[in-house]
Amino acid sequence: MKNKAVTIKDVARLAGKSIATVSQVLNGHGDKFSPATVTAVEAARDELHYEPDYFAQRMIKKTSKTIGVLVPDITNPFFSELIRGIENVLYQQNFITMLCNADQDEDKERVYLDELSRRGVDGFIIASSAVSNQAINDILRRKQHPFIVLDQKKAEGISDAVLTDDYDGGRQAAEHLKALGHQQVAVLIPERAAANIQNRLKGFYSVYDQEAVTVITTALSKVGGRQAVPAILATSATAIFAISDEMAFGVYLGLAEHGKQVPTDYSVVGYDDVEMCQYVTPQLTTIAQPIFELGQTTANQLLARVAEPQQPWEEYHLPVKLIERNSTTRLNS
Repeated sequence: MKNKAVTIKDVARLAGKSIATVSQVLNGHGDKFSPATVTAVEAARDELHYEPDYFAQRMIKKTSKTIGVLVPDITNPFFSELIRGIENVLYQQNFITMLCNADQDEDKERVYLDELSRRGVDGFIIASSAVSNQAINDILRRKQHPFIVLDQKKAEGISDAVLTDDYDGGRQAAEHLKALGHQQVAVLIPERAAANIQNRLKGFYSVYDQEAVTVITTALSKVGGRQAVPAILATSATAIFAISDEMAFGVYLGLAEHGKQVPTDYSVVGYDDVEMCQYVTPQLTTIAQPIFELGQTTANQLLARVAEPQQPWEEYHLPVKLIERNSTTRLNS
């Protein structure tokens, strides 16, 4: 037979104190009572192995100490590092991270938003562009849930946002390749590029004329980068700007399969600076985003929104920088 759960009434009875007193002591307000009272309550709690009921506490405090985090693809190391930054802050503030991997599926993302709302999370972090503003209005704004968007999703004046300077990242990649003498460049982007990725391309075009750039659409993944190689080989490009490091890693393999070498035959620049950039050969030149800091800043801003729901919307921008390694070289050097 299952043992009956110990209740706060049992603790109060053993300690010889009122339920209200026990509740105050166990919820961190022991400074209101004498040391003897606190000792009696804690001793009774320990003897009975009492643990507070999570759902009862939630009803009383109107908080779950849980944050829902929605990402498009957990297999992408960018999002793994991002979540590490988010979790680093939430854990320190005694919040639990509830992660939802949406697989870049808009219907799945809406279901997750509904479920997280129903389960009473205290706030939402949305790191996916596929979540429509209609879904945000219907599920989050109408129910007055605190939320924040980052990376791929444009805030468009409806929420807090933490973003990196994608335009400048594209510009830095282009300036690097231009300085190395590359006149024709292939740029790899997904077919329905999110706003942040479009800004990378715009930054690239601030340095190169459109006639010098061949845009090749492919999946935002290693597989996508590998599959784009035949199209790259059909161009006069001598350099490749992959809109993410994951794509660049796929390009490495695809070029090797066609007997081409990096950077001898093609210079390659990635974007994100995930850890693997230092472990591939040659090490990948890339535009570094402060991924861990991006996660931390997002979590801190959301917790501030949870604490003060009526404060004005804020948008944070973090800088990016070129990390030059061995995958790029001067043309004809």
